Amino acid sequence: MSRLITRAEATAPFSRRGFLVASGAAGVAFGFSRVLAAIDPAVPGSVPAAATGPQFEPTIWFGIDAAGIVTVNIIRAEMGQHVGTALARILADELEADWDKVRIVHVDSDPKWGLMVTGGSWSVWQTFPVFSQAGAAGRIALIEAGAKLMGANPANCTAKGGAVHAGGRSMSYGDIAKSGTVARQFTPDELKALPIKPVKERRLIGRETHGLDIDAKTNGTAVYGIDAKLPGMVYARPKLPPTRNGSKVVSVDDAAAKKVKGYLRYLVLDDPSDTVPGWVMVIATSYYAALKATDLLDVTWTPGPGADMSEQTLQDHGRALVAKADGGILLDIADDDSTPNFTAAAASTIEQIYTTATVLHFQLEPLNALAFEKDGVFEIHTGNQWQSLILPTLAKALGVAETKVVLRSYLLGGGFGRRLNGDYIIPAALATKALARPVKMIMTREDDARFDSVRSPSVQRLRMHFDGSGQIQAMEHHACAGWPTQVIAGPTLLAKTKKGGQYDPFAISGADHWYDVGHQQVRAVANDLANATFRPGWLRSVGPGWTNWALESFIDEAAHHSKTDPVAFRLKLLTGKGRNAGSAPNAVGGALRQAEVVRRVAEKAGWGAKLPADTGLGVATSFGQERDMPTWVACAAQVHVDRATGIVRVEKLTLVVDAGTIVDPDGALAQVQGGALWGLSMALHEGTEFAAGQVKDTNLNTYTPLRIADVPQLDISFVESENVPVGLGEPATTVVGPAIGNAIYAATGVRLRHIPITPAAVLAALKAP
Repeated sequence: MSRLITRAEATAPFSRRGFLVASGAAGVAFGFSRVLAAIDPAVPGSVPAAATGPQFEPTIWFGIDAAGIVTVNIIRAEMGQHVGTALARILADELEADWDKVRIVHVDSDPKWGLMVTGGSWSVWQTFPVFSQAGAAGRIALIEAGAKLMGANPANCTAKGGAVHAGGRSMSYGDIAKSGTVARQFTPDELKALPIKPVKERRLIGRETHGLDIDAKTNGTAVYGIDAKLPGMVYARPKLPPTRNGSKVVSVDDAAAKKVKGYLRYLVLDDPSDTVPGWVMVIATSYYAALKATDLLDVTWTPGPGADMSEQTLQDHGRALVAKADGGILLDIADDDSTPNFTAAAASTIEQIYTTATVLHFQLEPLNALAFEKDGVFEIHTGNQWQSLILPTLAKALGVAETKVVLRSYLLGGGFGRRLNGDYIIPAALATKALARPVKMIMTREDDARFDSVRSPSVQRLRMHFDGSGQIQAMEHHACAGWPTQVIAGPTLLAKTKKGGQYDPFAISGADHWYDVGHQQVRAVANDLANATFRPGWLRSVGPGWTNWALESFIDEAAHHSKTDPVAFRLKLLTGKGRNAGSAPNAVGGALRQAEVVRRVAEKAGWGAKLPADTGLGVATSFGQERDMPTWVACAAQVHVDRATGIVRVEKLTLVVDAGTIVDPDGALAQVQGGALWGLSMALHEGTEFAAGQVKDTNLNTYTPLRIADVPQLDISFVESENVPVGLGEPATTVVGPAIGNAIYAATGVRLRHIPITPAAVLAALKAP
């Protein structure tokens, strides 16, 4: 039986939330009022709550019914990473629940949940303290209530396996909940002070358990956004304008579309939020009719900016920006603002430019949304990663208060950061408002690719200065790309420097590394042409996916420049001193933990062993995502290069990861496997380019991610740790690309500085003088 509760079983309240920043959500996180709103049977997929008697709900995060079923409320989006299982076991472990009686429900956009976002590898890290406290609160309250019911002293009672035990007697959680006598309440301060179980007493965290949503995903009962249906709904497909921004409809001719059986009409969307300017929606009684009619609809537009934009123009503009001494934002890294001294008096200096191509998300489930209005409330059924971000925009587009909009959460058939930007929800909502009837919008694969919030192409310039003894004296890193946070989320979520400068942390993270390099300077530069041409998006690993490509390739070049073994060179720089010492609670140990994963990966991969001709071993390391939440990871890539064709074959990837406490071992392994293979895919296979303002590749016949035949042997291990659990969804993605590039150099002596690394690029490098 599946333990993933569907919308037909859930009893989440019908309401929504305003945007709450993470720091402001703590006061909302622990509400104690028991909210069991009546669910209207007329609302699709909902039924009244089952009459199971009184429920025990010490916090908003879970409840226990009379049968002893523990239902855990999950605010994170499920897109294949089994986040519900990972988070539920945190709470269930502290609660001492019977895992066979644990269920999860993905909640809707009620304001009580606080900040609703799934990205940045934050889910376990942010939820661990909250759910640990919630479980501890429930355990304490149940022990006290159970002791009272059994006439025992709470001090002599224990909780285990979903029951309270007093000597030879016991009482199940269900019976305690059914009694209705549990009255203990906790303030937020009391919750924070609750003692958490010692590591040695954990029964679920770090142990193998059955995934709560596995059955539903494998037997076909799991419901994704694309599955949502409603009686009387019509289907919609967009006719996309020539530019992402600023297009205006001049004329529409639907004479040919009218010949399609089931075609109803078209809509020119009026969008006050300016999210989908120039969109025309085709409305039909079936999805097939909407597909055919959209292709036949003849629309004339006045295009917006970027109609003639090319990939080369974006790259050239990025090069010009990083070459300028002014512009961009310097991060607060050095003790002073002086420029590193790269003078003619330097003993030696190395400098290189690294670039990356435009990358698409290409999640399996194309974008979709079902919208309708009932009693003045607009309800949207879809999969989404950042409900808190899109809700205010939805309200603006619809011209209603935010209390009049609610998002119903569904499983995502892949997200990878694309559904952090909920822009695809706007057209469905606008269409339902215009038609006054339910509208189901589904994009084709080509529509999805054209409308994608792509990972921006990037240009980076790195420079390093050595003194006469070969010691590094200074290093600078200038990184230019489109800024997704600035464009999609707005200036309020940009990071700020001490001098008041604002920058996108998700377009520079990774460059602020943990190596000791003397005077260090990092500059974040926004590619304004990219920002104006398309909506740069967050893609799995975000900034470090390309900043670490440049950093770790450059560190390898610096090692060879100084005639030092690349592993030994890194270990020498990972001293754990000064700003790289680390700090509690998340970065305890600092760079010394990064050095340890480098040592371990070199040993496991057989660093220094003799390899066959044209075969090389390359290494790369990273702290994953953010300095205040580091996941230490190192990768060794073994590759073979065919000199006749330029084809690079990755034979083996060895990864060592220190992510603190591993909550869900199977999920953690899957995350690292998936992240590593995505990194490999972007290093050798993925990448598109802009031509005439649009991405050239719009389907998988020309956009060619990693295929099964190209999957190498994987050797993945985790450092055993009792430290704070940190992120695992993205860090592995950041190290594979540079490890492959470094391995190609080890195999052939040629250095590639652009990804994806194509056979043509390899051949050109091999033939270069």
